[in-house]
Amino acid sequence: MRYFEAPIIAGAFKGKKIRIPDITTTRSSKSILRESLFDTLQFEIIDAPFVEVFAGSGSVGLEALSRGASQGYFLEKNREVFSMLQSNIQQLAPEKATAIQGDSFEHFPSLLKRLETEGVAGYFYFDPPFSIREEMDDIYDKTLELIEQIDVSTCKMVIIEHMTQLKLPELIGTLRRVKQKRFGKSTLSYYAPEPRV
Repeated sequence: MRYFEAPIIAGAFKGKKIRIPDITTTRSSKSILRESLFDTLQFEIIDAPFVEVFAGSGSVGLEALSRGASQGYFLEKNREVFSMLQSNIQQLAPEKATAIQGDSFEHFPSLLKRLETEGVAGYFYFDPPFSIREEMDDIYDKTLELIEQIDVSTCKMVIIEHMTQLKLPELIGTLRRVKQKRFGKSTLSYYAPEPRV
C-alpha cells in the first residue's frame, strides 16, 4: 500500500513520523487542523482516555497520546489501513493503545460499555468518511446516532470533523455544541455535556 509520512506535532513523540495511507478511502486530518484541535484541548487531555473512531492511521489519537492522554482507543474497518495503524502504535505507544479492527458502528457500543465500567471520562474524536463517497449518504446520521449513545459520565468532549457544508445540530443527545472552526472543506465541531443545574 502506498503511504506518506507525517510527523507528530508536539509532546513526547514530537517529530517522530507515522505512516499515513495514500488511498481514497481514508482522509488524513491535516496538520493545521490537528494543531488547532490540540490548541483548543491543550492540557485538558492529560491523563484522560482518547477515542478515535474511524481512526485511519491513528494520527489524531497518537497525537493525543504524545500530549499526555492516558490511553488511546482506535477503531478502523479497512484491513490494510488497520495494519498501518498497528505499525504506528507499535512504534510509538504499544502499552497505551488499544486498536479494534472492524466496523466502527458495530464495535463502538461495546467500547462505550468498557469505558463506562472503567468510570473515566474521556474525549471522543469522530472523523467519518465524507458522505459524498459512494454508499456514504447516511454516514452522518449514523454517526450522530452513535454519539447519542455516549453517557455524559464517560464524556468530557466530542469532536466531529466533517464537511464544512454540513450543518450539524446544536444538540446531540445531552451534548451541546460549544465551538466550531472551519478549515476550507473541513470543519471541527466541539460538543460538551450540558452543565447540570
